[in-house]
Amino acid sequence: MHSAHKLMAMLLMAGAVALASGKGASPFKSVSWNPGTIEIGSPCLFKVEMARPASSMKGKWQERDLTFFSAGDRHVWYGLGGVDVETSPGNYSLELEATLPGGQTVHSEQKVRVYPSVYKVVKLRVPDRFVEPDAETLKRIESDKEIKKKAYSRQSPAPEWSGPFLVPVKSTVSEMFGTRRTFNGKLASIHRGLDYHAKEGTPVEAANAGTVVLAQELFYEGNCVIVDHGQQFMTLYMHLSKIEVAEGERVKKGQVIGLSGDTGRATGPHLHVAVRWQGAYLDPAQLWTLPTPSLPSGN
Repeated sequence: MHSAHKLMAMLLMAGAVALASGKGASPFKSVSWNPGTIEIGSPCLFKVEMARPASSMKGKWQERDLTFFSAGDRHVWYGLGGVDVETSPGNYSLELEATLPGGQTVHSEQKVRVYPSVYKVVKLRVPDRFVEPDAETLKRIESDKEIKKKAYSRQSPAPEWSGPFLVPVKSTVSEMFGTRRTFNGKLASIHRGLDYHAKEGTPVEAANAGTVVLAQELFYEGNCVIVDHGQQFMTLYMHLSKIEVAEGERVKKGQVIGLSGDTGRATGPHLHVAVRWQGAYLDPAQLWTLPTPSLPSGN
């Protein structure tokens, strides 16, 4: 990133931290985010420190509700969200509302700069039925959309994950997040996940604890598992040769949820993993390095 961009990010972060250095009456001590420089496609962890404990906290970010949780004494609150891969760069508002023990609500608003990301373009060839589906297949695709819509709609008030997210397969990356792709020179799409080299039958592990909201075969995704980690923050695992979990099952971090394969629209055996937050698709590679906190049981 250019030095000017780094300087701007530092200034924005300094402005956020300076909440505590103004008038002492503000209950907001500081607001920060990780990564400190947020780009298109970045997952991000917001951290709010209060001068005195709050009973609850909520926010708005990227026109989505951001639910905060406390990992301890309610002086420090975290919110896990991100920036969709198709978002435009610019300044965006992070709106906060904290409820104090006496019932009083207090507000704060921070401007957060979102920087551009550069993605490559690749050309792929797949069977024609995946680019020009017939009428019967189109019905299948529409049915799949409803199945996924139901899975994505699950509501859970608290995070089910705890601690860092794990890379789900022990392998190397074959295709990066955000790549612009053409299939057979006709269908353009954005790669909303991360592909890993994985020969058929490679164990695929849950990136974190959560609840399985989908475990079945879909037209494009092939055998697919979706895990909701709470608050509609989900990881998706596609093209599996075998599914090892059932819908509604609670899974642990690192639990094997399936075996890699090449089912659905795939050019060969591999694992496609995606990260979805309230409809926004985020870069999994950045999630693996995000310092998400360990949460007390029952949070």
